[in-house]
Amino acid sequence: MIDGFLALYIFMLAAFTGYEIIARVPVILHTPLMSGSNFVHGIVLVGAMIALGHADSTLGIAIGFIGVLLGAGNAAGGYVVTERMLEMFKSSKPGGGKPGGH
Repeated sequence: MIDGFLALYIFMLAAFTGYEIIARVPVILHTPLMSGSNFVHGIVLVGAMIALGHADSTLGIAIGFIGVLLGAGNAAGGYVVTERMLEMFKSSKPGGGKPGGH
């Protein structure tokens, strides 16, 4: 098992690394990265569901339920935001800018 200090160290290292990577992403790449991060949020949601399924105590079930609820909200919200961002790139011309004007 991982003791408290090692878990805290891993969390802090992951948070710092994530911040440094995301801070250097050009604006044009934010939409594709959102789609990729939505996939990761889906994996987090599956992990939360597995943890909830293995919970034995009332506290574990409550924490697992909150994790599933927040994970589902995060994944769904990410897809909504990505869809809104992609709408900005669609053509406003009749026919959607497709050849043939249909």
